[in-house]
Formats: sequence, structure tokens, C-alpha cells
Amino acid sequence: MKLVVGLGNIGEKYFFTRHNVGFMVVDKFVMSQNISFKEDKKLKCFITKFKFGDEDLIVIKPTTFMNLSGEAVQLVMNYYKISPDNVLVIYDDLSLELGKMRFRANGSDGGHNGIKSVIKCVGTSDIARLKIGIGPQPPIPSEVFVLKNFTSEQLDELKSVIKKAVSGIEFYLENGMQKTQNSFN
Repeated sequence: MKLVVGLGNIGEKYFFTRHNVGFMVVDKFVMSQNISFKEDKKLKCFITKFKFGDEDLIVIKPTTFMNLSGEAVQLVMNYYKISPDNVLVIYDDLSLELGKMRFRANGSDGGHNGIKSVIKCVGTSDIARLKIGIGPQPPIPSEVFVLKNFTSEQLDELKSVIKKAVSGIEFYLENGMQKTQNSFN
């Protein structure tokens, strides 16, 4: 069983903010499978379960807000007995330009509070991730920038990277991280 996690903040006011790119990607991925999320209050997330090829797959969007995302990830991993090597986390990255994305097998939190929470709660930085570029950051604090909405032009550019990210997730689930990095990075 594998777990795909999109990081973001719940609520309409956050829907098109830079920090919600993880939610946008998993929403598109789940829609491409003709299914939808349902809320599970005990697991602190919106969740869906389905077969992807031969694999049982769970996709979640934590309802804890970004800085506590790890709580939902840990609850789902414990409940379904999923090991860290079967988890992929998707989130925004300030250090990547808008329109870019990068798969990583592991790494530090890079100052991102959502992945920092996941690493802390799960107890390892050996978590696969897909980082979606939202940069470059203007000369304003990062905590302000990530909560700003994309412009309509940026949303148009984002559509193509979200589509590529969905293809990347599918490829990753079928082929693993090394081949995915070689094909998509």
C-alpha cells in the first residue's frame, strides 16, 4: 500500500495560494481517476482509497493546516500500517521557479514548515517528495509570499506543471523514484 500526500491549507481563502500547490496536484490526480475525497475527522484529512494498477493507493489532504501536516500523515500511516518508504509528499518550493518541479528521494525540510512537520511526526527525512516551484520570491517575507494568490497568468503557467506532476506521480507509482528522477527532473 502506498500513500500520496498533498500539502496545503484548508478553506476557500487559501484555495489559489502558492502554499496550496500540493492540494492542487493531488486534486487533479484524484479527478483524473474519476474519484473524489471524503473527510475523515479521526485521521485529520480528506482521504480517498483506490487501486492504481496492482497497488492499493491512499491519497490525502491534511485538514490540520500546513504547519501540523505531519499529524495527519502519521495518523494515516499508523492506521493503514504504511512504512515511510511507501509515502510521497507533494508541496510548494520557494527555491524552484514557477513552472519547475523536482522529485527527491529524501532530504531536509528546506525551511518548509509542512514537510518539517511530516519529518518530525514520521521520525525520518527519508520520505519521497515532489516539490513544485512557486518562486522566485519577491523581497517580502516567505510566510507572506506563500499565502498570496497566484495571478491569473501564473495560474495558466501552473496548469501545465500540475498536469506534468500528475504524469510524474503515475510514473513514480509504476516505476519508483530513480527512474522518475531520471525522466522528470
